[in-house]
Amino acid sequence: MGIDLKAGGRKKNTGRTAPKSENVYLLLLVKLYRFLARRTSSKFNKIVLKRLFMSRINRPPMSISRISKFMAGKETKKIAVLVGTVTDDIRFLEVPKLRICALRFTDSARSRIVKAGGECITFDQLALISPDGAGTILLRGPKNARESVKHFGSPGASGSHVKPYVRSKGRKFEKARGRRRSKGFKVKA
Repeated sequence: MGIDLKAGGRKKNTGRTAPKSENVYLLLLVKLYRFLARRTSSKFNKIVLKRLFMSRINRPPMSISRISKFMAGKETKKIAVLVGTVTDDIRFLEVPKLRICALRFTDSARSRIVKAGGECITFDQLALISPDGAGTILLRGPKNARESVKHFGSPGASGSHVKPYVRSKGRKFEKARGRRRSKGFKVKA
């Protein structure tokens, strides 16, 4: 068996080499980090460049409470770097002094960080402060925390904890055929 050339063969390169977005500011950052990734031997710049190409689903947001948990004890010395959005957390009462570099900050998150004496840095500023990523901590948001991820899989199969798309959890909703023996059959895992 060879490659089915009529069907187009196999896809050799599936990773992105540029962002899909047409945002001019993002494209300028890509230009900058492409240069830094090429001209420095730092792995940090290569990772940041790869993450700048990613779709929004692969650049999940992160709250200031989660960032401060990762930065505990290193707040003054290091810069937290997140290729994504920094969001506020109203349950988090006392924000420590943090230096954070991110693509975006929500208004409330930015005001709380600045009020605590912290700093909100953009990626072009970071390239001037630390061109090779020294003194930074690279973070990522929780990718599988999206509501839709809870629905992936087969709900009702034994041993599965998948959330069904139902209006209610009552007797009349997705509880009959295939869910119990008295109603025809029961699906096993």
